[in-house]
Amino acid sequence: MTHRFPIKEIARQAGLGTATVDRVLNDRPNVSPQARTRVAMALRELVAQEEQLAVQGRRLFLDVLAEAPRRFSREIRLAAEAAMRSVPGVAIRLRFQFHEVMTEAESLHALDRIARRGSHGICLKVRDTAAMREMVDHLAQSGIPVFTLVTDLPGSARKGYFGLDNAQAGRIAAYLIAQALPDGRATILTSRSQDSFRGETDRLAAFRALITSLRPGMRLVDASGGAGIRAATGRSLEAVLARGIRPDAIYSIGGGNAAIRRKLAEYGQQPLVHVAHDLDHENRHLLKQGAISYVLHHDLTQDMHKLFMMARDASAGTLQSGCHGMSDIHVITPYNLPGSA
Repeated sequence: MTHRFPIKEIARQAGLGTATVDRVLNDRPNVSPQARTRVAMALRELVAQEEQLAVQGRRLFLDVLAEAPRRFSREIRLAAEAAMRSVPGVAIRLRFQFHEVMTEAESLHALDRIARRGSHGICLKVRDTAAMREMVDHLAQSGIPVFTLVTDLPGSARKGYFGLDNAQAGRIAAYLIAQALPDGRATILTSRSQDSFRGETDRLAAFRALITSLRPGMRLVDASGGAGIRAATGRSLEAVLARGIRPDAIYSIGGGNAAIRRKLAEYGQQPLVHVAHDLDHENRHLLKQGAISYVLHHDLTQDMHKLFMMARDASAGTLQSGCHGMSDIHVITPYNLPGSA
């Protein structure tokens, strides 16, 4: 495996020991496929970020740890790599760890590894648990600032939250669905990826509160727990549809919309309205097809830019109190889809 970076630098980027990196680079035996993948990814990241080394200023090593489906992890990576180029005064080096499903223990272990290795800041998208909040407090006491992305850890010592106002998003979804459904009783199906993501919980709570106020006769049915992954999301939905439930509307809080549409088609279901989140490649395609009605979108690159600016200021000791990074929420239809002719 050819490279032009010092082994120590590759090891730091990959989060591995130098001996492991040396074995991978020299194609020696007794190396796990995961280690080879991490080294290859680290090399790609170093090449992509090398242009920033011409920036006059400090180097900032920032870690991004997220539990998310691959399609959303890709969006986070693209947004982060675009945003880092527009932060003045520092050369940012990013180290990514993405997992489609990550237990609390795995998240804590990953954060412990980051703490032992050292970091100028952590961008975090994980489940909201007491142990995670305690870990964030520990990191803060160790001098490593933590910033949450799209789902928060309230009550922790995190420095800031970046993303949309999840409660506001839930209310927007409720309004759109209430306007789309005819008078009378109807069934609305909601779907979250995990019960422990605070952002999704806040969306659902606000949605339920407003939809029951706007349309008291609505029946709400939940089909959550698929982690936003196609197969698991399809199974969660099938467990509901197999009971004979016929949804008139869908509020997809946690993603997996292609799987949702496929499973609905298998059962001959065609809801009147389908509201989703995030303008990723999958949702763009479904929106163009008319399979989903609305996407609630926020500018992830802008979120990451604000986060990196705050991380820079925290590292320099100039961070102002009361900073936040709430994004504007845009309602996207097939007729105002960004980038479409």
